[in-house]
Amino acid sequence: MPKTYLVILITVTLILTAFFTLYLNNAFVKALSKTEIDVIVNQAKFLYSQNKGRGEDFSKGPCLSEVLMPDWVVDIVHSPREQIDDLPENQCLSYREGRAKHFVELDIKGNLVRVK
Repeated sequence: MPKTYLVILITVTLILTAFFTLYLNNAFVKALSKTEIDVIVNQAKFLYSQNKGRGEDFSKGPCLSEVLMPDWVVDIVHSPREQIDDLPENQCLSYREGRAKHFVELDIKGNLVRVK
């Protein structure tokens, strides 16, 4: 088998594998049921209430948890969103670095803003 043919075969295989991986990752996000989303949001709200009970200040919109569940973080934001919410030190590092793929955003009063 010529080397050129082998290189092309390996390249095509790698590209197809990458596309299938992306497709399956996106399919997983869409496959989450409303019940699973509700569980994730309830866990985020429970964590919020625990930290609020300890007197944590949420006014700067901190990251509340880097590991709510595998691939999930919880971020506190203002509603409506403010510039302070976009500061890197107030965002979840694991989401910014791509280690976590999903997030729950709660406002500073613990209300759900967004799930992605």
